[in-house]
Amino acid sequence: MVIPVIQDRTVNPDYVNTLTSAGTHPLLAKLMAARGVSSTEELATDWAQMLSPALLRDLQHAARFLADAIAANKRLLVVADYDCDGATACAVAVRALRMMGATVSFLVPNRFETGYGLSPAIVDLALVHEDGKPDVLITVDNGIASVSGVEAAKAAGMEVIITDHHLPGDELPDASAIVNPNHPDCNFASKNLAGVGVVFYLMLGLRAELRQRGVFDAKTQPRLNRLSDLVALGTVADVVRLDSNNRLLVNQGLQQIRSGIMQPGIEALFRVAARHPGLASTFDLGFALGPRINAAGRLADMALGIRCLLSDDPAEAMSLAQELEDMNQDRRQIEQHMRQEALVAVEQHVSHNPEQRASLCVYHPDWHQGVVGLVASRLKEQFWRPVLAFARSDDGIMLKGSGRSVPDVHLRDVLDLVSKRQPGIIAQFGGHAMAAGLSIKEENYADFMLLFDDAVRTLSGREYFEPIIETDGSLSLDHYSVETAYLLQSQVWGAGFPAPLFRDRFIIRQQRLLKDRHLKLQLERGTQVLDAIWFNHDQLLDGVIEVVYSLAPNTWNGQTSLQLIVEYAASVNS
Repeated sequence: MVIPVIQDRTVNPDYVNTLTSAGTHPLLAKLMAARGVSSTEELATDWAQMLSPALLRDLQHAARFLADAIAANKRLLVVADYDCDGATACAVAVRALRMMGATVSFLVPNRFETGYGLSPAIVDLALVHEDGKPDVLITVDNGIASVSGVEAAKAAGMEVIITDHHLPGDELPDASAIVNPNHPDCNFASKNLAGVGVVFYLMLGLRAELRQRGVFDAKTQPRLNRLSDLVALGTVADVVRLDSNNRLLVNQGLQQIRSGIMQPGIEALFRVAARHPGLASTFDLGFALGPRINAAGRLADMALGIRCLLSDDPAEAMSLAQELEDMNQDRRQIEQHMRQEALVAVEQHVSHNPEQRASLCVYHPDWHQGVVGLVASRLKEQFWRPVLAFARSDDGIMLKGSGRSVPDVHLRDVLDLVSKRQPGIIAQFGGHAMAAGLSIKEENYADFMLLFDDAVRTLSGREYFEPIIETDGSLSLDHYSVETAYLLQSQVWGAGFPAPLFRDRFIIRQQRLLKDRHLKLQLERGTQVLDAIWFNHDQLLDGVIEVVYSLAPNTWNGQTSLQLIVEYAASVNS
């Protein structure tokens, strides 16, 4: 187990005073100040405080283009991506466009057959779509790198609107419009919009354009806020940074879900995940619903997940959600088996190569392409270094890799450096700082491992990395309550705006293992005796311990009590 460095966040007292003076709960004021929030405007949850769609480059042009297309009764086709962000973005686009009178269908690439994004192969499929050849392709959560795909679409007589949030390459596609906050000429303040957020913004712009044309007025216009549950799900599941604008979008979606207003597919996913929508949190979206949608793209065809999100029939949505649940169970079994094989491979590598590696690469010819990213994520957490996991492609020539990184290493930049140092060794790559995908020839795997490790060292200037757990310090005894747990749970936490963790010393009164996997504890601090659990930790602790923990309500036999969720603990000298 990697031993983390534990640090307390710095709290600006002026920020705390400003927030509490404006009526923010004292504990929340401290937590928000520690995350850089200096005023209540940054905590705004009203639609009126959302960044204006007009600030996104090319959005108004794209909206006019789509309004003209709808008026001309042109056939639109949404080209999606096979992850949760792409699925929710597709559902938002299709639902919104249909509300506004468009003739629209969708097409989603298959991870194993056509690969990612608007490729020439996807253009070929669009030409023979069951609903007829489209006049306009609209990409969601992809397209910014689809130079050849856009060229193929235009050659076939189709125009392309790109909505994406990924970082662009050196060459931009020649699309009719590109809406992407990370476009080099876009000054939109939030560069962290997920793909679903970008297309939601475009749909808002399209509605404004149609309203201006007199198609409908403020009373008859489509209520696009009813799609905010989809926006929240995709935003959280894609682990984009939750800046103030993204928190507003997620908060709106959660409020809607908690009030019982949601797509039938969202409600069905809550049911199969045994989660309560009335208490919906970002944890539910990221760790319960998101993985079930993603299971379709990992193991089969994301069209199943999109159909679930598009269904207006509760019975059909429930049936599709159950299929996703079954797939997710299969995914868990496959992942567990692959993870064990990966651990064996890592141990063998370390025993034969005692020198310290700054990174890890693992490969097995029988691994599942759709699950290697999860294996990389688990290994990254366990060994705390950048990890790439590879599986053999169906053609038996290429290896498909998926990577996860630590905060000190920008993964896409590392792959870019490898590509520049050894042109041709990477066939394709793309991604973000923390996650990326790539393809290489199997014969180049051994050389690539060395090049990758050297690039990690070059860009980071380090040979090893230490995980840092940031906490919010000690929690006052009077905050140990179910009410406090619910208060914290109701807030929007996530990437770049982490959920609160506290740090205190406790005396162990009781401890035992549950199912030989989880450590159940009874802890004493001052006048309080509290239940706690450390998931996936099977070693007992001694005496006085320092615990990093969060608060959670725990309901059992109709009674709700406070429980501490242990993130990390270690014995200390009493």
